[in-house]
Amino acid sequence: MSSVAVEIVDIHKSFGKTRALRGASLLARAGEIHAIVGENGSGKSTLAKIASGIILPDAGTVSVFGATPRTPVAAIAAGVATIYQEMMLAEELSVWENLFAGSDSTWRRRRSNTQKRAETHEVLSRLAACPIDPDARVADLTLSVKQWVVIARALVQKPRVLIFDESSAALDLEATSRLHEEMRALRDGGTAVLIVTHRIAELVKIADVATVLRDGETVGRLERAEITEGNILRLMSAASGHSARGRSAAATAVGAEVLSARGLQTRASAPTVEFGLRAGQIVGLAGLEGAGQVEFIAALAGIAAPVGGHVEAPSGQVDGLRAAEAAGIVYVSGDRKREGIFPNLSILENFGMAIYPRSGRLFGLLNGAATSAAFAREVDRLAIKSGQPGDRITTLSGGNQQKVLIARAFALSPKVILLNDPTRGVDIGTKQALWRQLRAFADAGGAVVYLSTEIEEFFNFVDRACVFFDGSIFAEVAATDLSEDRLLAAMFGQSAAPTFGDAALSPKPAQMEGAA
Repeated sequence: MSSVAVEIVDIHKSFGKTRALRGASLLARAGEIHAIVGENGSGKSTLAKIASGIILPDAGTVSVFGATPRTPVAAIAAGVATIYQEMMLAEELSVWENLFAGSDSTWRRRRSNTQKRAETHEVLSRLAACPIDPDARVADLTLSVKQWVVIARALVQKPRVLIFDESSAALDLEATSRLHEEMRALRDGGTAVLIVTHRIAELVKIADVATVLRDGETVGRLERAEITEGNILRLMSAASGHSARGRSAAATAVGAEVLSARGLQTRASAPTVEFGLRAGQIVGLAGLEGAGQVEFIAALAGIAAPVGGHVEAPSGQVDGLRAAEAAGIVYVSGDRKREGIFPNLSILENFGMAIYPRSGRLFGLLNGAATSAAFAREVDRLAIKSGQPGDRITTLSGGNQQKVLIARAFALSPKVILLNDPTRGVDIGTKQALWRQLRAFADAGGAVVYLSTEIEEFFNFVDRACVFFDGSIFAEVAATDLSEDRLLAAMFGQSAAPTFGDAALSPKPAQMEGAA
């Protein structure tokens, strides 16, 4: 049997009145992929940070190959590298400078800059589908490429224990498959790979062992043969009726068209897009990274101007943010750190930022009572787990931060909600609650465009899915025809629907050239 890599016993940790962990335990071995799973607020990320030496426990013991790391430096010395959910990168530095930041001592360089560039090129060539220039400025990279940079930074440390904290959340299906291959290679080389993830379908494919947390406690340990969606959900929810998919069976009445795209081009060489959205509809957007779906939803939201064509609403052409607001269009980004939250403001202030102008004023001052009342309604509707409304929003888990942003969107009483991968880093229970709320919103006459990198979200939820390939909509699939094979085939520019395996999702060379 492999040696014990990480052993965590009876860990307790509180942040003020919030008890994040209350007796959690975990045992992970070398040469094993070990998943840590649970709903938002269950303590997963706190447990990972304790193993990384970032946070000290209030009680309990932590051992990494026999050492007890109590600082990040000590954890690194013990062989631990951690890839956190929030991408901590020096945006103005180059890719290679980010990979090797802090690797040299004050007086001695362990590698020359030429060696660092070469090693950066080697590791990123292994990970990413398209070349990444080691000298590129990080601020100029896309979200998914930044994710590869963060992962590569951990790999150059050649760790004995590698912890992924929701680090595939910014990657699409094909990129996640390549990351899985890298995880397996690390495992086979003797590395203990710990993954914190909300993607249950992902961990069912990749994990050798799963530790399940609920309310800060370890409630189960599953071995390879026991790792199923049903077992995981049962342990997470403490109830067997926790369904993985949440659309009601009743058909939704479809109303008038509320948003359309006519002859739309988001890049010069791409085919034009014709698109219509009606009241009562939920339309999913899917595609591999760079296929055009992100640019499309940005054009619908008035955030980015298209190369050609236009977006129309009943109020007129949507050619900017003011026009989108006038049309009742609200946009929610999944990249909450850069495009959503104000980290130095409170939970209530983050919620109220968009609705302050609508709340009215009392004696020339903001109407805090109206904002607080709206916040209370949305907290109840979305089951946001938070401390005091005056606490900083960064005191919330990532999933609850995202709930605040979605609550802010609902509070604007929109006609159309556009969501760009809104459940990135969000647990299955939160996803289900959001799906129910979006379906209720559509049933009441609203309309939704829902972009997701997780195609399993579309089943029993959307009315149709638009699949992007090479900068345009390649296929539209009705709810009755949705299947994983059908969506995957369209994502790779194929009309047929072959069966894909987890390790066989890379497009053919000609397809890659067409998607570039």
